[in-house]
Amino acid sequence: MAKQLDYHTIREIFTRFQAADPEPKGELEHVNAYTLVVAVALSAQATDAGVNKATRELFKIADTPEKMLALGEEGVTEHIKTIGLFRQKAKNVIKLSRILVEQYGGEVPNSRAALQSLPGVGRKTANVVLNMWWRIPAQAVDTHIFRVGNRTGICPGKDVDTVERAIEDNIPADFQQHAHHWLILHGRYHCKARKPMCGTCLIRDLCQFEDKTL
Repeated sequence: MAKQLDYHTIREIFTRFQAADPEPKGELEHVNAYTLVVAVALSAQATDAGVNKATRELFKIADTPEKMLALGEEGVTEHIKTIGLFRQKAKNVIKLSRILVEQYGGEVPNSRAALQSLPGVGRKTANVVLNMWWRIPAQAVDTHIFRVGNRTGICPGKDVDTVERAIEDNIPADFQQHAHHWLILHGRYHCKARKPMCGTCLIRDLCQFEDKTL
């Protein structure tokens, strides 16, 4: 685990991220808050590309909890069977849709606690929805962010909760809204798990990773 970088270094890192990609976007396809919740819940232990492939047709016919309930568990299963853990995920999608209809009038709540009460929705999923839909600077820590945070020293921590706090505590406020997207995309396409592309990395000179590749 790298040592926590200082304020000025972190500010320079995110200044470079912002210059390269001013408005980073999440890669899960969605048309409203509800389809975003479903897409993020389905993305656990699956790739965004795999989820998008499965949900394109699903969301054409079921873009509200009412329509999803009408489709039924078997109908949902048929659409998402290319995704890992699809049977359990189909059950969760139906359960959370029923709760949204019965307890929230078919609307997606915008509090972390309410979101986390939905089946298949953990803290990371809730934070993604809060950030992407309501533009609340919540930080969703996935494996990419955990790796980048610890390698670079931007937000080191022994677990995802510690890394989430390190982002909130150490990344300047003006970068908080997009912080997790910049970190995810950097980890996905540059600071890869097995073969990090250090030779073309825009923060190579600021990163504390000792095993940099050429």
